[in-house]
Amino acid sequence: MALFRTANVGTEDRVVRIVLAAIAAIAAYAYLAAPWSYVAYAVALILLLTAVVRFCPAYALFGASTCRRPTAH
Repeated sequence: MALFRTANVGTEDRVVRIVLAAIAAIAAYAYLAAPWSYVAYAVALILLLTAVVRFCPAYALFGASTCRRPTAH
């Protein structure tokens, strides 16, 4: 479970995920028909959840991270 304690979503990435989640939710509500609206809502929920908890399982799977690393002085 130590894997879930490590944040791998940086600040800029969080902002992008929140904006994309809002766009997907608006598109699902206003423009998409039933099967595709459910997909868009699911995508929006996943993007919002990963932005809030600062952890992306796909990033962890591939060893990626958008968090800034502390610089050595």
